[in-house]
Amino acid sequence: MLADPYDAILLDLDGVLYRWPDAIPGAAATVAALREAGKRLAFVTNNSSRTPAQVVERLESVGVEATPAEVVTSAIATASILTERDVRSAFVVGEEGLLDALAGVGIRAVSPSDPLPDAVVVGFDRKADYAKLKDAAVLVERGVALFASNADPSFPVPGGESWPGAGALLAAIETTTGVRAEVFGKPEPALFQRALVSSGGEHPLVVGDRLDTDISGAGRLGWDSVLVLTGAARRADVDEVSWKPTFIVDDVGGLLTEPAHEGGGILPEEVPNHTGGFARW
Repeated sequence: MLADPYDAILLDLDGVLYRWPDAIPGAAATVAALREAGKRLAFVTNNSSRTPAQVVERLESVGVEATPAEVVTSAIATASILTERDVRSAFVVGEEGLLDALAGVGIRAVSPSDPLPDAVVVGFDRKADYAKLKDAAVLVERGVALFASNADPSFPVPGGESWPGAGALLAAIETTTGVRAEVFGKPEPALFQRALVSSGGEHPLVVGDRLDTDISGAGRLGWDSVLVLTGAARRADVDEVSWKPTFIVDDVGGLLTEPAHEGGGILPEEVPNHTGGFARW
């Protein structure tokens, strides 16, 4: 099957395993089959607002079995890297998932009236208001380092609408201060690398529905990837981007099938008359 050469399968969530609140048909059975085949799994999400336990609850609600240890969020990657850099305090624009991840590694969330923190950390925050964004910007202008769990400009909601995401909040601070944040979520390498370590594998396959985060992030690391067509991207969209998926499948169940053709996931300028470098199913 397509997944055979890989010991670690790094699975995106929304658009791959579910289209919230609905399960994607066959997704739960595919995850179970991958486990039975001995694959190491990581459930990888840019959403920093939920804790691993909350992500597991969401997965279980659509029939996908998972444990908190298998969940790697952008909040977890952010907290892991910041503690390695001796960050001990932060002004946080974010929700429970980001606050818990930071607290879990000993990083204290502070208020604007406290002494200058080591960092300003921005994630998805549905309660962010003008005052919070203003306070974050003022701290950055005073020289505090700016970091972000992810920079997704929007996120999809039921009904096909898009609402402002972490990147929209981050943009307000960056525009005000002229300072660009260091971002740890997809497509940056940090989240993928943390997910691979968490899985315990060595040869990863990244599975996602977004070309700009899942597929480009895998490509930058030289990892193989699978684009599923149950989420954001369509087959025709692949022609418009630089980084190509190694495979394209109709849905995540394609991981259990035999590949009809393998591609390279390479930049189009590297091959004359490049036509895709991906599998057609």
